[in-house]
Amino acid sequence: MDSGKALARSGELLIDVTSSLDLYGGGLSAAGANIRNCGDCLAQAGASCRMKTATELVIDELREGADCLREGYGKLNRSVEECQVDEDYVLMEKITNMISPMKASSIFLEDAGAAILTKESVDVIGQYLISCGEALLSLSTTIGVLDETNKDCTTSAQR
Repeated sequence: MDSGKALARSGELLIDVTSSLDLYGGGLSAAGANIRNCGDCLAQAGASCRMKTATELVIDELREGADCLREGYGKLNRSVEECQVDEDYVLMEKITNMISPMKASSIFLEDAGAAILTKESVDVIGQYLISCGEALLSLSTTIGVLDETNKDCTTSAQR
């Protein structure tokens, strides 16, 4: 539950960072919103784990979180196009580096939900969640270099 809340806060801070980068309202802001929404889904999944009959809710929330991340990396692609139009190739490269880890985290989170649905072993489910966490760690590294002088950017990467 706490991990979901932290991820949601990271997404909110990324949205704030886009103001200082003069990109508010574009693809990067939308990707931040998707990260926030994924965090909300994960927090809800964590809260639902407390109920023994909530397996279906947990599966739905994990898969919805994966959908949010999937949509988010689509928004990052849009942000790359926006940077090309603005001829900001340095920022374009930084945003391009965010796409792969966001895509990977989406896939692993979806796989975790599917593994629960198909009653895979706890080891298999846990490995998918660990892999998702590692991909999110990679994503946080790429967020941290978007604007190294911005406190919100640093805080977003630390979540």
